Amino acid sequence: MSIRTAYTDWSATYDSDRNLTRDLDQIVTRDTLSQAHTATILELGCGTGKNTVLLADIGMRVCALDFSEGMIRHAKLKVARANVIFATAELTQPWPCADHSANLIVCNLVLEHIADLSFIFSEGYRVLASGGSFFICELHPFKQYQGKKATFQRGAQSTEIPAFIHHLSDFLDAANQAGFTLKNLKEWWHESDPLTSPRLISFMFSK
Repeated sequence: MSIRTAYTDWSATYDSDRNLTRDLDQIVTRDTLSQAHTATILELGCGTGKNTVLLADIGMRVCALDFSEGMIRHAKLKVARANVIFATAELTQPWPCADHSANLIVCNLVLEHIADLSFIFSEGYRVLASGGSFFICELHPFKQYQGKKATFQRGAQSTEIPAFIHHLSDFLDAANQAGFTLKNLKEWWHESDPLTSPRLISFMFSK
């Protein structure tokens, strides 16, 4: 099953399935961005709109992209806001965004499904305005080393979505080569996690 097909299938139950990674990502994003207020936000991989709600509150304009029409269909029902537009886009191809058009780019739980990080950071640098920020929150590489992947259930059948392992140095090197400066790096645990390896890692880069 392709990654796009899997997420379209998952979209029907994505919000209601038990998913500590999804829940923690929403907490992390709100904790990091809730006090930010900016003109234009580009969201990469909006899914069902779990973070788009927050972005609509802190941004004057939000463009939310996803490659799954099923995910976007649910997001549109959740976030019917005049300052938000949704578009279907493949992030491994040139993004449908003008140069220097976003003040903030937000990317959550997406990059594990993309092999080439350098393209994402290159496009991010092109689209981001000078002085803008690029926020990323991903499954921690330590979890990936343990074989953890995005997974959902359909009855007795479990579907693992294909993923690529990215080391911390992969994120930092790709960002640096594109021209970004690292402002902040944090590791995150869900409140129900044992204090072993962190579940998520977040980065804030600046242009």
